[in-house]
Amino acid sequence: MSQADLSLQRSRPIYGWALHDGWAVAKRDLLKITRVPESWFFSLVQPVIFVLLFAFVFGGAISGTGGNYREFLMAGIFAQTIGFNGANTTVGLAEDLTKGILDRFRSLPMAPSAVVLGRTTADVFRGMLTLAALIITGLAVGWTIHNGLPKAIAAFALLLFFGFALSWIAAWVGLYMPNAQVANTAGLIWLFPLTFLSNAFVPLDTFPSWLKPFAEWNPLSSVVLAQRELFGNPTGKIVGGFPQQSPIVYTMLSCLLILLIFVPLAVRKYRNSISR
Repeated sequence: MSQADLSLQRSRPIYGWALHDGWAVAKRDLLKITRVPESWFFSLVQPVIFVLLFAFVFGGAISGTGGNYREFLMAGIFAQTIGFNGANTTVGLAEDLTKGILDRFRSLPMAPSAVVLGRTTADVFRGMLTLAALIITGLAVGWTIHNGLPKAIAAFALLLFFGFALSWIAAWVGLYMPNAQVANTAGLIWLFPLTFLSNAFVPLDTFPSWLKPFAEWNPLSSVVLAQRELFGNPTGKIVGGFPQQSPIVYTMLSCLLILLIFVPLAVRKYRNSISR
């Protein structure tokens, strides 16, 4: 790096330029959607298939929701999709690391956090596109928003914040992966128990007693319940303490805690990572 580049980097405000550089990286990642639309198309098809399977195949066998199962289902599908969306960050960072692209980024006068921030920000925008398709699918199968548009917007904003927080975990995982193939598995394997050991698809009171505490304190359970309350959809029987009694507050606290832990971990790992 030249002396001029070093002087420029020292003169930059830390946080302002981190956001500026992060947005530049995010735009790079989002351009891939237009260049390789097939990748986004197939990532869009999967959650739609989940909606159709649970609504028309499994829904009749699942009871205890206290109302229309399809309305109960959609909040869980939204949360699952936003969580799985973070796997893009895991695979993308592993691929960039393998190809030496991260080394090129480190040679530029840019904020160290910008690459990871750009990836996680791109995940939020990809999540918005996927949610738009899911909303249309949900409305088509019988899902309805009962509490008005402002609360619905609040529900989706909370969901995207939750997805943004999970993307930092995904980024940290991706920087440890030796290649994109391994990252593809590692990016999803920790999300499956997070999703299915929650109230995404069945009420918590149907869980075995030894699993209920984990499901109750699982942040995904709280974000799903918060959505159902904001949408005015069936919630099932509310069981447990603080996470289920105050799901919005617990979701916000969980997201902030995840960011406090994994933002520094992911940025430090990015600084220390080398091409493989």
